[in-house]
Amino acid sequence: MQSYKSAGVDIQAGYESVERIKKHIARTKIQAFNQIGGFGGLFALDTQGMTRPILVSGADGVGTKLKFAFMLDCHESIGIDCVAMCVNDVLCVGAKPLFFLDYLALDKNEPSKVESIVKGIAQGCVLAGCELLGGETAEMPGFYASEEYDLAGFCVGVVDESKILQPQRVQAEDVIIGLASSGLHSNGFSLVRKILSDRHIDPLTYTLEGQNLAQMLLTPTKIYAKPLLKLLAHIPIKSIAHITGGGFFENIPRALPQGLGVKITRASFPTPPIFDFLCTDLSQKETFGVFNMGIGMVCVLSPQHAQEAIALLEAEGESAYLLGVVQEGAGVQLC
Repeated sequence: MQSYKSAGVDIQAGYESVERIKKHIARTKIQAFNQIGGFGGLFALDTQGMTRPILVSGADGVGTKLKFAFMLDCHESIGIDCVAMCVNDVLCVGAKPLFFLDYLALDKNEPSKVESIVKGIAQGCVLAGCELLGGETAEMPGFYASEEYDLAGFCVGVVDESKILQPQRVQAEDVIIGLASSGLHSNGFSLVRKILSDRHIDPLTYTLEGQNLAQMLLTPTKIYAKPLLKLLAHIPIKSIAHITGGGFFENIPRALPQGLGVKITRASFPTPPIFDFLCTDLSQKETFGVFNMGIGMVCVLSPQHAQEAIALLEAEGESAYLLGVVQEGAGVQLC
């Protein structure tokens, strides 16, 4: 294998990476079918209590937030981001996440770095209550810049057909509840990097609220699986939107039927300091059209269930806010 190694691919390093990540994958184990190292992941689907189980899938990556992981040489939280972006999407259909697979492509296989990334992915799966079923690590010398990599993944969940969340059920006078984000999550980082460059700010040395800016920006995306699944089990939620790239203006309408929009009271929720810092010179159209502005997920439901839903979410450790109301028209109105 010496010729392959001289071409930039170290098979022995690959073997070492697999051995290192096995203990992290084992933490996510839900059933005994799957064996790491096979050609496919096996998962026993439990459909007990379901009339017609429907599988739901979602795929995503981490985007240019990875640049801050490279900058800090800190890679564990990125794995949580990758899981979160996929899991939070399937939750919007009302699905329970079942399993996750990742794809990691890098310039050079460094077993310790691979282990750190997969450790984060495993932690994300634990937080989401799903199994890390497998994945792929591709060593691609000369394709990526030195020390850099890309990370993507996909999640599969299940929901009974009768419990699929459908925007068509939303009516005027329904209300919007928002769940707090942990920060930027994994969106808008190309704009973040431009803002920092334009303002000549070095995130490695700049501090905000007593915290290193680069570390603050690397805060992992919040995973909402456990509180939202509990909410769905007790409250008749009509639809859910994951606030990702496109912010409020793009994502909230996806949870509404045609002909309806929302009126959101801007003062109904706090804006974390990171957004105040970044958005100094941006218009409201840009800030709420790119960033989550402190709200990671929104739920639409009848007003009579609003306070009960907020109380349940707060009991689960979430900060939840009554953001506004559904109204005739289209789009998102901030007031």
